[in-house]
Amino acid sequence: METTLPSIGLHSKSFVLGTCTLSPALVEQCFADDAVYPLAWNRHTPADAVARLARHPEAKVRAMVAARPDLGPHLVAGLREDPDEDVRMRARLHPFPRTWAEHAAIHAVIGHGPDCTCSITELAEEPSPDWFAACAASGEPVLRRVAASWPSLPAELVDTLAYDDDEEVRIQLACRHPLAPQHLLVDVFVARPPHRPHLLTLPTFPRTGLTRLIGHPDPEVRALAAADPGLPEVPLSDPDESVCRAAAANPRLAPGTLEALLADPRTAEGAAANPSLSVPRMHALLDHCLSSAPTPAATADIHAARQPANWS
Repeated sequence: METTLPSIGLHSKSFVLGTCTLSPALVEQCFADDAVYPLAWNRHTPADAVARLARHPEAKVRAMVAARPDLGPHLVAGLREDPDEDVRMRARLHPFPRTWAEHAAIHAVIGHGPDCTCSITELAEEPSPDWFAACAASGEPVLRRVAASWPSLPAELVDTLAYDDDEEVRIQLACRHPLAPQHLLVDVFVARPPHRPHLLTLPTFPRTGLTRLIGHPDPEVRALAAADPGLPEVPLSDPDESVCRAAAANPRLAPGTLEALLADPRTAEGAAANPSLSVPRMHALLDHCLSSAPTPAATADIHAARQPANWS
């Protein structure tokens, strides 16, 4: 290990230092090279090295150490008084005893921010349901975020976290839990654009009851509302083209209106996707598209004509 480590790539080296059992000489070399960050989360790092890392000048190293489940009470007490808020927060997250499975569950959620779209990978070892329930009732927002990210959290706890004071708790619940209430899905969609593509894939995401959003300043939100078949009036004259296109797909539109929309380039795509379009009209549209499409030979001729004379 000590002889081959310098020859491997940076990513592989970080993986080795963060997961493997290391010799005392290699640990000392990491300190000498100031390459100790992976040691801070390595469960095999010797206790004396962990104690040294807890006093490291970089806050990010101390923060990683503060979250370890194998710290003694004296180290935790010191880290709870650390000058860095993130270090103090990680040190006070939960009382002893702690497990590496719980540590992994926390590490998967902590520090990502409300707009993070990272996928949470399946845990190799999952903490107990009782631990997740305790997290849901914790006074620490980070632990409630962990509980909200667990898709097996019971329905009664989901209902409670849906109204949590911490926005990231509500975001985690909306994006990760199959029982997240529909009003929460819509609220997160409106407030946090990075999560919109994912939310729209959820089978529980509502497509009706969105009338209140039709006047929203964000055209992407108005476009969502424009397709609601319960709207009193479909916003076909919205100044934004994407909203008009979504409105043209609204199933409450009459066939005569659809014909006019099919003739307008701004709304033709939405109208063609309208579920109210009759089967004969769909076939006629397809026939028209196929008959007007260029043949393979014609496409090849056009492509050749666009190339420089010396192209080969």
